[in-house]
This record gives sequence, C-alpha cells and structure tokens, in this order.
Amino acid sequence: MNQVPNAPQGIRNAMTVDVEDYFQVSAFEEHISRGSWDELPCRVEQNVDRILQLFADQEVKATFFYLGWVARRYPALVRRTRDQGHEIASHGWSHIRATEQTREAFRQDVSRTRALLEDVTGEPVKGYRAASYSIGRDNLWALDILQETGHRYSSSIYPIRHDLYGMPEAPRFAFYPGDGDLLEVPVTTLELAGQKFPCGGGGYFRLFPYHLSRWAIQHINQSEGQSAVFYFHPWEIDPEQPRQENIGLKTRVRHYLNLARTESRLKQLLKDFHWDRMDRVFLEPAPGPCPAQ
Repeated sequence: MNQVPNAPQGIRNAMTVDVEDYFQVSAFEEHISRGSWDELPCRVEQNVDRILQLFADQEVKATFFYLGWVARRYPALVRRTRDQGHEIASHGWSHIRATEQTREAFRQDVSRTRALLEDVTGEPVKGYRAASYSIGRDNLWALDILQETGHRYSSSIYPIRHDLYGMPEAPRFAFYPGDGDLLEVPVTTLELAGQKFPCGGGGYFRLFPYHLSRWAIQHINQSEGQSAVFYFHPWEIDPEQPRQENIGLKTRVRHYLNLARTESRLKQLLKDFHWDRMDRVFLEPAPGPCPAQ
C-alpha cells in the first residue's frame, strides 16, 4: 500500500455527507425491511436542503454520497446539490453492506448507482463510499471492481476497531491499495499511544464535546500536515424524525444521542476549518505514488 502525503501548507479538509434517510441506516436493517421503505415518511429532502443552506451560508463546498434509492426518488434534489457546486458521489443503491454482497452483486450495485447519478447530473461520478464502511481485509476485491467500473476513489475503509466495521491495520491517510489508479481515502482517525481513535464525524461527533473534535482536526492539520475527512448524515440534524421503538439500548444511544446539538456543532466546525470537496482535496492535482511505509 502506497502512502499519499499532503502538503502541510494551505491544508483543505474534505466535508462529506452520506445521503440516506433515517430508516435506511444499517442499525435499523433488522427492524425496518427495505420492502417497507416506500411506505415510510421521507425526511431526507428537507434535511439535505437545510444542509445545502448551511453550506451556502458558510461558502463551503462538499461531497454528497447519494444512495441510488434516494437519487431515483429525488432527482431534482441531486441536481440542486450539483448546481450549488457540490460533488455528487455514490453510496451504493440501497445501503447493503459490501460484506453481504457477492462480487457480481456488488458490481451490479455500484454500476447501477453510478449510471443513475451520471444520468441525473450529466457529470462523471468519481467517488464511492460503501455502506457502513464495509470494505476491509476480507473483501478488498471490491476496490478492484470500483476501479473497473470507472470510479477514481473510494472512502470505504475505516482504520479502526469497531463491532460493526473496521480495518485497523489500514493506513490512516489516503493511499493506493493496489497497483491501479483507485485511491482509498479513509475517514480521519487520530493515533494516540499506538491506538487509532475516530475523529471524523458520525456518532462520535455527537457523543464527545465539540472541543475534542476541533482539537483532533487541528492536530491532524498542524502536527501531521494532513487533510481531515469528515462525514455526517442528513438525519443527524433532524431531532424531530420518527422514533423507532423496537431497538436495543446501544442502537438507540448511537442513533439518537445529541441530535438537537449536531447542527450548531456543524456550524462551528465549518467556521473553524477550511473545507472542500473530496475530488478537489485528493484528486486535484492527482497525487503521485510514494514508497510504501
């Protein structure tokens, strides 16, 4: 695996949004069937529009990883996102984890999603992020398929230990996982005492006080000279979303904790750092290969 260092000067961080609705998260898949999705009240459009306004207010451009299911239902939303200068990338069709797909099923899934997004936007789709960061040591073949299907980068390996995902031995920063041109760009982690800790968004951003996230990203930028990758979901700014009653305590805490605080924290985060799209941060100019670490 070839590391890709970033220049320490003028660092831009990558802001990303995983566009899925509250009922499409992996934590609910045993409680809400995909067959019932069409019958549930959708809130993703109004939440993405709030995010677009939030970004516009702070003059931030970001990458939106759209589910194909969402894009097919709300093509005008995808076009609004593109028209405001954001990158459109793929999050797969219906949030099926790559670990649950055969090679052919994965190929069909990513090809179908990419084709739809390109048809809607009229622009090439460069990026992909697997549902629940479900590419790891046991299915690295998925990265080969992403390259074969025309993707330029993936953000699907999370280099941490987690009960649902993770490849802790993976590099913390952007790297080429094979001999090809596909770049893997992990969500940001902080290394302390030989252990990697998540600091790039999601539930951790809601769980810990904001100043810890700010300190971690400052460390990544200033001490390590690297760009951070941050992610969140539209449902994380929506404390009024319908509540699921048949879920366990761990899932309930992970999903609902501090939803009412997320938007204000995001506003501060956008002010505290320089943010841009994934393709601009990591592909322009395209990084060259470096000796393996």
